[in-house]
Amino acid sequence: MGKFVINGRRPVSGTHRVPGNKNAALPMIAASLLASAPVTLQEVPDIADVRVMLQLAKKLGCVVRHDRATRSVRISAAKLRSTRIDHLLASRVRTSVLFAGPLLARLGGATIFPPGGDAIGHRRLDTHIDGFRALGAKVKAGRRALRLESKRLAGTRIVLDEASVTATENLMMGASLAEGVTEIYNAACEPHIRNLGEMLCAMGAKISGLGTNLVRIEGVQELGGCEARVVSDTIEAASYLTAAVVTGGQLTLENVEPDDFDVIGRVFRRFGVKWTIDAEKRTLHLPAAQRLKMRYDLGDTIPRISDGPWPMFPSDLISILIVLASQTRGQCLFFEKMFESRLYFVDHLIGMGAKIVQCDPHRVVVSGKSLLRGTTVASPDIRAGIALIIAALCARGTTEILNAESIDRGYERVEERLSALGADIKRVD
Repeated sequence: MGKFVINGRRPVSGTHRVPGNKNAALPMIAASLLASAPVTLQEVPDIADVRVMLQLAKKLGCVVRHDRATRSVRISAAKLRSTRIDHLLASRVRTSVLFAGPLLARLGGATIFPPGGDAIGHRRLDTHIDGFRALGAKVKAGRRALRLESKRLAGTRIVLDEASVTATENLMMGASLAEGVTEIYNAACEPHIRNLGEMLCAMGAKISGLGTNLVRIEGVQELGGCEARVVSDTIEAASYLTAAVVTGGQLTLENVEPDDFDVIGRVFRRFGVKWTIDAEKRTLHLPAAQRLKMRYDLGDTIPRISDGPWPMFPSDLISILIVLASQTRGQCLFFEKMFESRLYFVDHLIGMGAKIVQCDPHRVVVSGKSLLRGTTVASPDIRAGIALIIAALCARGTTEILNAESIDRGYERVEERLSALGADIKRVD
């Protein structure tokens, strides 16, 4: 196991190029199995979760070529043969479940195991299974695995019981090769789902309604190969932006998605954070020495920041914003509604000197500005891990963050990239 050792109080400044979106690349790898012709993905992030998904594809019979230098992946599923997802690899990544839709549609069956991933709370599979049953699949539940079978899926109208991102992706992939028309109502509409849908359309799928909560898929007989670009990672971009804000640095982000920052920007402005975006060049510039002060609601009421399905504020940024709030004058209530264990990492921040009251598993009140001090903490998941790095960057003294590998799952060589921006951070194995 590795750890990060960080000496704080050094401005994070310079230029950072935002890599491809983790949450887009993973389902796009799974979608490559829908075609017998090769699929090439560009701007694929070099992170641990991507490597696990590519290993899973190889185990199922795909030929995979991963060129890290050019950030490209070529996947050929012409000899796709197995319908059984590797159990050990599945336990390492949440998105292993996304192979179910392509395998069921292409080979008529899929054996899946409980997926792994971050321990941020219960993440149910019922929405996936109910949707596949509606498409005509038979589901057999074993002691350790689920077996899905269908000669050919049949289009239907599906009303999701929650706007699940992975369920929307899984059903959209399966329905692309189903017979007839499928409508998915209460569909999730995050930008990375649109990215997946555009890739499927480039493969020959007929999909409308992307970016809305009603997606319509007209099934086709087969899908072909394509070349698709993974959109840039707004969560990663916002993480580096926050690191610069709390350390007083100036930052230029390249390869950003301007429309995504329209959504998250309204929340960052609450804290006094200001930036400018050049939509044509797809760059964002953050000036140095931001004056952080909480903007209260009308009537001088403490504001509430809550997460939800897009275009509400992303759950993946809540941990990072809690650190930002600890460095902002004023108080703020955070209401994390989606995962019951997401906020447990605040104990580490309290140990570093943050003024936080945890009301219950879903709500915390943060009072700023706090002087953070270095200590030893452990990263419980990807987003809490990067939040602890950001806290350490603005803390006085030295911080050690254990379980560095959990952060590698979502961030490329974070110690190298932050060091290039002036941070004092190193990895120790």
